[in-house]
Amino acid sequence: IAAFYEAFHDKAVENKSIDLRALIEVTEARQEQFGHYQCNAAMKLTKQLDMPPLDIALAIKSKLEEKLYPHGLFGRIEVAKPGFINLSLSTEFLTQTLEHLQTDPRLGVAAIEKAQRVVVDFSSPNIAKEMHVGHLRSTILGDALSRLLSFLGYDVLRLNHLGDWGTQFGMLIAYIQLQIPDLKADTPLSLSLTQLVDWYRAAKQRFDADANFKQQAQKAVVALQRGDPFSLAVWTQICMISSQAYEEIYRLFSVELINRGESFYKPMLSAVVEDCKAAGLLKKSEGAQCLFLPGFVNREGEPLPLMIQKSDGGYNYATTDLAAIKQRVKTEHADWIIYVTDAGQAQHFDMVFQAARAIGYLPDSVKVSHVPFGLVLRADGKKFKTREGDTEKLVDLLTVAIEKAKTALQSRNPELSGELLDETATALGINAVKYSDLSCHRASNYVFNYDKMLQFEGNTAAFLSYAVVRIRSIYRKAGAQWSALSKTDAIQLKEPAELSLALLLCQFEDVLDQTARELMPHVLTDYLFRLAEKFHRFFHDCRVEGSEYQNSRLLL
Repeated sequence: IAAFYEAFHDKAVENKSIDLRALIEVTEARQEQFGHYQCNAAMKLTKQLDMPPLDIALAIKSKLEEKLYPHGLFGRIEVAKPGFINLSLSTEFLTQTLEHLQTDPRLGVAAIEKAQRVVVDFSSPNIAKEMHVGHLRSTILGDALSRLLSFLGYDVLRLNHLGDWGTQFGMLIAYIQLQIPDLKADTPLSLSLTQLVDWYRAAKQRFDADANFKQQAQKAVVALQRGDPFSLAVWTQICMISSQAYEEIYRLFSVELINRGESFYKPMLSAVVEDCKAAGLLKKSEGAQCLFLPGFVNREGEPLPLMIQKSDGGYNYATTDLAAIKQRVKTEHADWIIYVTDAGQAQHFDMVFQAARAIGYLPDSVKVSHVPFGLVLRADGKKFKTREGDTEKLVDLLTVAIEKAKTALQSRNPELSGELLDETATALGINAVKYSDLSCHRASNYVFNYDKMLQFEGNTAAFLSYAVVRIRSIYRKAGAQWSALSKTDAIQLKEPAELSLALLLCQFEDVLDQTARELMPHVLTDYLFRLAEKFHRFFHDCRVEGSEYQNSRLLL
């Protein structure tokens, strides 16, 4: 940009419509013979500058050589017709950058200047229900983004917005009382989550078929909502049984979350209604209190309501979500709130965000993002369902992934057995599931295919792990310690495979920045896959152990 201003300062001042920062884009070269980067801005500026693109490009080349070559940034700058500028970084610059990376615990990635508070809302299963395949992507994507933002210096609060409140709990409490007639507030419920789910299904069937039970369930709902000690004690145990089962999955995934369910925001809901009234936004629609936001219509083209309070005085998901935003901004001091949910909730969050701005809960200084994702599909392209028609349980998918990983490992390493086999199979199986999800564009549906995700070739967790294993093997065979090498030796880049690998390593900060900016983890997985490929090419082309450049290549 500086070179463009230097070359065309007068014309840029004269023609104020020229926005060089918007027009100048430097991208990676698509083919290695054209260098490392390319800039096509000369063609875009032809009309504004009233010059042939080739002349514009040559003028830029001259300024770049004059201003930047002394700093050793570029090794080669070439202009190709009709006005492409091809840039190659110098070997010296790549070497110096790598030397900085290897001594920096953050690998050259600068932390943000001010630690902004970020709330990431993800996973969010419903109490008294099993986590199913629908929770897979939210959990994996939310955790990955939380890790990335934490590394970049953000102050991240990871929240699990559990579905732990509502009329269904009165129905379940009433059914538990029938099954355990002498149940008291301090009686421990010795139930697994699977048993709890079975009882919930049975309660629902009885609720629909038995008028007396329906009346009992409705009374239990009222008692729970009024804070009856017995009802609260049973509800607390239901939540605890569910959360303990979820923790098993979170431990497998190495995911850390703070549970904060819908019940947490219950005392704040009436204030949301009052705030909407004070803002002059509430309108009655069929007895319910609603917001009608500009730009939202139903299929018939009629205004689409965002229900804040039901006709019976109860509250809706939108009420809870608005209360959560208010609390996260006022109490948690969030600068950025991120929701990781399926794409089907996009309109809901668009409406909630717009409502929060209108009420005054979301000042302009607070950023809010919905991170939508597509479905997980079976190999036949259909939704995951059990034979009974229920959504597939997440724990079952993970168990099968681990078993299949064990089979794959045994076929490659028959001597592997016992505890080591179990540990390795668990790591490979879980990593395969996580990486398979992260490597897909999150907005797209993806096919859950065990055989594909456990392959040792292609863009898989196993392929990346194999590169790590090979690197450690090289070090072990060479009998080298990185800490000692870094003090006595330097990197020398000689071969094309070394230069290619060095360039990609130097782009790590750019990739993390793009991943965080777009909230797209596949940007990072694509980079890691390319990095593993470049490493394998380097390993093939450049002998390490016993070579003249052994220590340099060990450092690389």
